[in-house]
Amino acid sequence: MSHNSRRKFLQHTALGAAAVIAGPNWLHAGTKTSNSGLADQNSLKLGVAGYSFVNFNLDQSLAMMKRMDVRYLCIKDFHLPLNSTAEQIAAFHKKLADSNVTGYAVGPIYMKTEAEIDKAFDYCKRVGVNLMIGIPEIKDLPYVAKKAKENNIKFGIHNHGPEDKIYPNATVIWNHIKDLDKNMGMCFDMGHDTRDGQDPIKDFVKYKDRIFDIHLKNVTAADAKGTTCELGRGVINIPAFVKALLKNKYQGCCSIEFEKDMKDPLAGIAESVGYFRGVLSAV
Repeated sequence: MSHNSRRKFLQHTALGAAAVIAGPNWLHAGTKTSNSGLADQNSLKLGVAGYSFVNFNLDQSLAMMKRMDVRYLCIKDFHLPLNSTAEQIAAFHKKLADSNVTGYAVGPIYMKTEAEIDKAFDYCKRVGVNLMIGIPEIKDLPYVAKKAKENNIKFGIHNHGPEDKIYPNATVIWNHIKDLDKNMGMCFDMGHDTRDGQDPIKDFVKYKDRIFDIHLKNVTAADAKGTTCELGRGVINIPAFVKALLKNKYQGCCSIEFEKDMKDPLAGIAESVGYFRGVLSAV
């Protein structure tokens, strides 16, 4: 990165952080200024993975998202249970809309049997989204592919790093799904991929056609000891990753999954949001 590019990047990172602190009105006003560079912040869809808010109810979660002006949420079942009624689902979507948030996917959902797979697909249809993040058994993948095709729902398998003996990284998932229906893909957790000793940028480029969702994070080390940290503080080269997303015209969401300070995550998520927007303005 040249001196001028680095200076521009630092300036816009500061602007992004300031936007988070000042609130959505400041940021929204900035995006209308043609020469500010801030419009570039909308070139990728930024969201939050619902698990980041595991210790908070929906109202609290949406209040945090509103402060950061983040508008996409991957829905977890602790905010909208699998047995929700049509009325509860409608009320949920209204609450999101009132906060200018769109629920774009459901999951991750663990499923051990065909009955649980059926229940998950029924839930996804009733919620009204066309993307499900899930963790099925390997033996059930042909059945999941059949359901995904029948329902025209994209199914993204989530990788969970070295502790996950079934789906530790993107390559393992790819090898299981490459010959299945094209609706079978992955929710690419770049942090866990890195913790399993993989290169997240090369893996994104290699498997981009089957990457339907990204759990955006950084980690403290490229091994099993690595833990989630603020986006600009870890070992993953986020500017290079963002460049790869833009070059390859990634259309899905980049949803921050923040697993540090989970009982008080706002500061860390806000820092990550500001950093990501600063990167987008600079690359």
